[in-house]
Amino acid sequence: MSQLLPQTSAHELPASAGHLPTHAAAPGSRTTGSLLTGDSADDYADLLHDVVDTIAARFRTVDAPSNGPDRARLEDLVDAVDLDGSGIGNRAALAEADELYAANAVWFHHPSYLAHLNCPVVLPAVAAEAMLAAVNTSVDTFDQSLVGTLMEQRLVRWTTEQVGFEDGDGVFTSGGTQSNLQALFLARERALREDSRPRPEALASLRVLTTEASHFSVARSALLLGLDTDAVIAVDSDAEGRMDPEDLRARLADLADEGDLPMAVAVTAGTTDRGIIDPLARIAEVCEEAGVWLHVDAAYGGGLLVSERRRHLLAGIELADSVTVDFHKTFFQPVSSSAILVREPAHLRAAAWHADYLNPAAEAASQEAEPNQVDKSLQTTRRFDALKLWTTLRSLGAQRLGEMVDAVCDLATEVRGLLEADRDFTVLGSSDLSTVLFRFQPGDVDDATADSHVALIRRILFQSGRAMVARTTIDGTPWLKLTLLNPETTVMDVAAVLDLVRATGRGLLAGSRLATEGSAR
Repeated sequence: MSQLLPQTSAHELPASAGHLPTHAAAPGSRTTGSLLTGDSADDYADLLHDVVDTIAARFRTVDAPSNGPDRARLEDLVDAVDLDGSGIGNRAALAEADELYAANAVWFHHPSYLAHLNCPVVLPAVAAEAMLAAVNTSVDTFDQSLVGTLMEQRLVRWTTEQVGFEDGDGVFTSGGTQSNLQALFLARERALREDSRPRPEALASLRVLTTEASHFSVARSALLLGLDTDAVIAVDSDAEGRMDPEDLRARLADLADEGDLPMAVAVTAGTTDRGIIDPLARIAEVCEEAGVWLHVDAAYGGGLLVSERRRHLLAGIELADSVTVDFHKTFFQPVSSSAILVREPAHLRAAAWHADYLNPAAEAASQEAEPNQVDKSLQTTRRFDALKLWTTLRSLGAQRLGEMVDAVCDLATEVRGLLEADRDFTVLGSSDLSTVLFRFQPGDVDDATADSHVALIRRILFQSGRAMVARTTIDGTPWLKLTLLNPETTVMDVAAVLDLVRATGRGLLAGSRLATEGSAR
């Protein structure tokens, strides 16, 4: 698929790869062209062309996700750079960055990268990244951004329409963690407004209900929001980790009996470990009955909003009070690109804070008020990340993005079938999205041995740089995890990584047996 960045190399480039020319400035001399202005526009064009050529050369030749994490070597390389010395010039500095950073980076587009929720990125978004970085728009106030504010607002409306919010609103954020924090902040403020007790007393009684499988940012947000240490209550789940609506109903009733106040129910549309979607419609019904704020963390599963084949898996999301979507996961955007969306725009007012030098309250209340996005955001200065999604939608179209999401979900189904048919592997459950949990455990290997090999297999592959898989623990049992987010990765690409897992596991078994035989002599 030509729209993804081409295949890359993290290893040493040949001399013809197009390294930036290095012309160091004389010691103590003034480095020209430091600021991007009209006078330096030609230098800017030349410099960026060189950078693009150099990175493109790496993309053409990469043959592994990384060079391996030789931490001591990397620390030596970083520590050897003199950050207090005289400037070395633009090209020399960028050539150094290429050799230090790009040569030692993790390349998420490589088909052997199967670890975390990091996606390859689409070309129009990468180009838009260069555009927004050069212009350096901040979309906190309208007078700093002009059309940027209007474009972000239009994209927010587009996304809320995909969710099913009739008149929703929202704002772009740095990621799912910030989006979840803001959602729970808004829920907290609504709960406190509706409680007649003094704020400290009411705050102490607030509770958040979620599952053990929810993202850690839910619990951390509760801490940051000043809730009690026992404020987060785990609702029971089924065997695959989906929230049990009836247990939720029972726990809400218990809270009412105890005099505690349910601030929010936080459910997940795409858990990090298993890609599972909670039963949104049934949970929304319970929350509606109890009058509780419902937040849907769709950081991972948000891409299903544009999937024709799987959009039904998000049925009920339109009943939420707030939704998190990470475009830098299943919309194939560069980091960072996320949004917090709300069904009722008025709820966003809880985040507003007025300063005379930025967004005076008097002006905000006038009929001619400027559309300042800072009134909706927890951030002040904020990048125009919406431009990346804008260009992506205009270039590829929402339908194509949906097809890409379906491709990685289909791949996960194929890989799971491959593993289930292989006697060397054990697979855990299924996924609504694109994760696969498995472990190397031939029939003659006991659970304790298989347990001990999970972390070792992951570490050996990681240190080799040849492939990257993740690991996690479910109900006390460790598992290897594949997170499939590359629509161009094939089942044969994944099979090659599984062969590495198999070879590594067999090597560990052979080593254990030799050690056992040696100790018996």
